[in-house]
Amino acid sequence: MDRLAREQILDVIGVGIGPFNLGLAALLEKTDCRSIFFDRKDQFDWHPGMLLEGTTLQVPFMADAVTMVDPTSRFSFLNYLHEHNRLYRFYFFEKFLIPRTEYNHYCQWVASQLPQLQFGCEVENIEQTEEGYYRVTVYCQKEKERKTYHTKHVVVGVGTRPYVPDKFQNVLGDRVFHSGQYLTKRDNILNANSITVIGSGQSAAEIFHDLLLKQPEHDYQLNWFTRSKGFYPMEYSKLGLEHFSPDYTRYFYRLPKEKKKEVLSKQALLYKGISFKTIADIYELLYERTVGNKVLNVHLQALTELVSIEEWDHLYRLTLYQHEQEKSHQLNSDVVILATGYHPYIPDCLQGIKHIVDWDEDGQLVIQENYKVKLNKEGQNHIFVQNGELHTHGVGAPDLGLGAFRNATIINQLAGKEIYQTYEKNVFQQFGL
Repeated sequence: MDRLAREQILDVIGVGIGPFNLGLAALLEKTDCRSIFFDRKDQFDWHPGMLLEGTTLQVPFMADAVTMVDPTSRFSFLNYLHEHNRLYRFYFFEKFLIPRTEYNHYCQWVASQLPQLQFGCEVENIEQTEEGYYRVTVYCQKEKERKTYHTKHVVVGVGTRPYVPDKFQNVLGDRVFHSGQYLTKRDNILNANSITVIGSGQSAAEIFHDLLLKQPEHDYQLNWFTRSKGFYPMEYSKLGLEHFSPDYTRYFYRLPKEKKKEVLSKQALLYKGISFKTIADIYELLYERTVGNKVLNVHLQALTELVSIEEWDHLYRLTLYQHEQEKSHQLNSDVVILATGYHPYIPDCLQGIKHIVDWDEDGQLVIQENYKVKLNKEGQNHIFVQNGELHTHGVGAPDLGLGAFRNATIINQLAGKEIYQTYEKNVFQQFGL
């Protein structure tokens, strides 16, 4: 590879532009690293199907793209407010948890100032060259053109994707769909005779509450089932929140692999429960609607798993199993909303380097403590992962509050020196001996 070609080699290419790679791009501004980030979407849009009015982030506003490692950055949420003449309004708002719609608008504001972000461009393949660099093939939808780039490092930040169990895939459509599509489908389902929500997390609760608010205008039967033991709140105590810290991530990473699996299986309520406020809003609305012993057209039931969905006479027949009673029953519903969560996945573009990547026995990437994918050949150029390391780094992997820390860790390695200071001790408690 001649000198001119070497000068055209980028320092880093980002695959996907979600909140984490957006933060990486923003924090790279204080370095000399040459970067490009690609996303197949036309613009930044964070879970557009769940941007319900009245919903908030479940983390404080400081979990923006930059603040937790660079509070003086021009890309901070507070500077966003300043630039939009909203500082006093936010000051009187007196809340740490900001509207979800405003977080999305903030991210779009950050994205609009970063020319290295290329939307409408899908990374199709990544290969390693003989010199050890990465050849990245990208298809740009607007130009209808396929382009090739070379880079020293790649940061994969494709995040997670909606998960629907295989047994329900064949009935997905306009009236059976994942919660991530709720806002795009809502207007078309409100005239149904019955709507059933499946799931136990925040998304299921927010959708149920939204439908409960609209029920008097449309008079549908509203059901909510979860296989969980109850409609439980997410852990939100001060010391419990310390699990979403670099300290706990460091502790968890050093646990044996089998112990990690065991620990993760018991931590669901650290990040999968319902906020206290949403539970209270639902209960208070149910209470008010039953004044005078009025009977509601509402059914809530825990410990009940959706076993099957069958299309039947223009309806959907649901088979449900109550675990403690060990009994099944059937229910007909016009609409079924599956709030069945999101799962990490291996993007197809990694197929070209599959042979140089280390995989564990479960088919997952082996990710080192510094967020590098472990490769089976030595080299100076690396693949990093954002929000794909739950199995190695623990519950903090998808947490917005740890995004800036992870990006600082990655950037310090890209730059070969400390650009952003990170701290060893961040919490009051000690994890482990």
